[in-house]
Amino acid sequence: MTDLYQSQRAMRNMRRAALQRGVVAVLDVGTSKIACLVLKFENAEGGRDDGLGSLAGQSQFRVIGAATTRSRGVRFGEIDAMAETERAIRTAVQAAQKMAQTRVDHVIACFSGAHPRSYGLAGEIELHDGQVSEQDVARVLAACEVPDYGPGRDALHAHPVNFAIDHRTGFGDPRGHVGNRLSADMHLLTIDTAAVQNLIYCIRRCDLEIAGLASSAYVSGLASLVEDEQELGAACIDMGGGATGISIFIKKHMIFAESVRMGGDHVTSDISKGLQVPLVTAERIKTIHGGVHATGMDDREMIEIGANSGDWEKDRRRVSRTELIGIMRPRVEEILEEVRAILDAAGFDQLPSQQIVLTGGASQIPGLDGLAARILGQNVRLGRPLRVQGLPQAATGSAFSSTVGLCLFAAHPQDEWWDFEIPAERYPARSLRRAVKWFKDNW
Repeated sequence: MTDLYQSQRAMRNMRRAALQRGVVAVLDVGTSKIACLVLKFENAEGGRDDGLGSLAGQSQFRVIGAATTRSRGVRFGEIDAMAETERAIRTAVQAAQKMAQTRVDHVIACFSGAHPRSYGLAGEIELHDGQVSEQDVARVLAACEVPDYGPGRDALHAHPVNFAIDHRTGFGDPRGHVGNRLSADMHLLTIDTAAVQNLIYCIRRCDLEIAGLASSAYVSGLASLVEDEQELGAACIDMGGGATGISIFIKKHMIFAESVRMGGDHVTSDISKGLQVPLVTAERIKTIHGGVHATGMDDREMIEIGANSGDWEKDRRRVSRTELIGIMRPRVEEILEEVRAILDAAGFDQLPSQQIVLTGGASQIPGLDGLAARILGQNVRLGRPLRVQGLPQAATGSAFSSTVGLCLFAAHPQDEWWDFEIPAERYPARSLRRAVKWFKDNW
């Protein structure tokens, strides 16, 4: 546990050092695209904003470089072909550096795969002085009983989501309050070690240093949910190319995250097989003519396939839009049904507000919000990321929610367990030696 704690602090220190130099890159490694933004920080020390974490520093930033390239060698949000992914990352980072006219050495990366799993932890301590100090907050977080989540998995996020003093609960920052007992609830997100090791190794092959890692489901929620939704309770469904990330927020903290290993690329693959056309043609047809609701007009709307197979008769084929929708809708319904099952298992229906926000590139299919309202619940809206200073117009759509969220994660980090100085004698008895191997190997 000591190694895990020290390794995460080392990564945080690396991020702070990058911010002090004033330039850091964020890298969104997705199944369909790899996006890189170069951020220029105006004030690395920053002030403090109560709504965005009590301990972590805040920074003002603007985007000075942006680039996107087609992703290669990534399946289900995880690296499948190392050399191809390395070339795609190099292409995106070099183009962003050229636009920014500066070199970056540190990147903060996010990914959508690696089988995320959520755990709720609780800890409680006696207050010696009757008033909560930062040391008491560190002790109560160390007192949280970490579950045995098995070999081959590592902790990625560990957010304290609620504090209680005696019989009073709902504290975001308990420091300075008076009481006898302090308890804390913490959300722990674990991920598959091998998938993240591959990502780190690939980024380091590109002559870059990792200054932070985040789950795509988490950062998409930061970018797409408005403040009221994060406070009252909402779910963000990030529909990417190879995976669909699900995150639930309440009291401005993520309390659950999960992913479904299906996304927009599976819809494209269904069209390719159903119409017997190349994937590139299927993607174009989906983007221009796709939908999930068929009307009487769609029987008469004919789509020219226009493939370049060399067979004139085959290339001149036409299909009705109703036929296209008949191919797309079952897969979209399957994805939404999987999401519904995960939300039910997470107890989403117990939250005071049950707003659902759809974002990600695959959420732009026409009519998807209406279909999702029938399957997931009535409070469904399409989300776009927050506007960030300097962000190019091409990167303001739903497909860039996780990229923009990663910028917010870099500039406005929420408190995590390893942000506090935990004394060695306060570590819980349970050993985490199996869980720290990845951090040992990489830091």
